[in-house]
Amino acid sequence: MAGGLTLTGVEQTFDADEIIVSKTDTSGRITYANDVFLRISGYGEDELLDQPHSMIRHPDMPRAVFKLLWDRIASGQEIFAFVVNRCENGDHYWVLAHVTPDFDEAGRIVGYHSSRRLPKRPALAAVTPLYAQMLTLETGQADPVAGMAASTALLERTIRESGCESYDRFIFSLGL
Repeated sequence: MAGGLTLTGVEQTFDADEIIVSKTDTSGRITYANDVFLRISGYGEDELLDQPHSMIRHPDMPRAVFKLLWDRIASGQEIFAFVVNRCENGDHYWVLAHVTPDFDEAGRIVGYHSSRRLPKRPALAAVTPLYAQMLTLETGQADPVAGMAASTALLERTIRESGCESYDRFIFSLGL
């Protein structure tokens, strides 16, 4: 149960040529959601707009990945990440997210843009057990800060052991 919503265990999917698009302000509140996002998530536009993007966060998604994502985009960089999201009815869907900051004319970050496409199954087969291990570390300790640190350390160790020098290279090595 997450946020009062029973999880169904049913995976939703979308076509490989479709892209889920959303935009948020700098605090993560949704300012735009395309039709694919509305259809897959099951939410109406009026239910999503001005709501925190975290409303679709699936409880199986490690917080350490979101911290990395937010740290990266808040510093003005882009990021690619595999993410599992929750639908309004409790189903879920996997995406390969490409999140970028939006800048104004003065170079200040004014929001974020996320384009999400269907990930390849072999990549998900590689990332799913890693995310499960990370989540176990995050939830298995009484101290949430220690859990996040342990989860982050596992991710960093996995990246190093894969021979990749960065998170992005690791994600790309899984075969987008």
